[in-house]
Amino acid sequence: MNTLNISLGFVGPGQWVIIAVIVLLLFGGRKIPELMRGLGGGIKEFKKATQDEEEDNKKIDDDKK
Repeated sequence: MNTLNISLGFVGPGQWVIIAVIVLLLFGGRKIPELMRGLGGGIKEFKKATQDEEEDNKKIDDDKK
């Protein structure tokens, strides 16, 4: 069953712990907050761009009517 979970892309709690340890070893404790801030900023920009695109599409649809 584990090979099925891995092949389908499901990540269980054990795998999350391993991933966290690897990230901690690669980047160290001091760099992780910087990485998270950058990730958060990227997600915020992506959401803003998505909302802007939806607003533009609504304006175009309204203009067609």
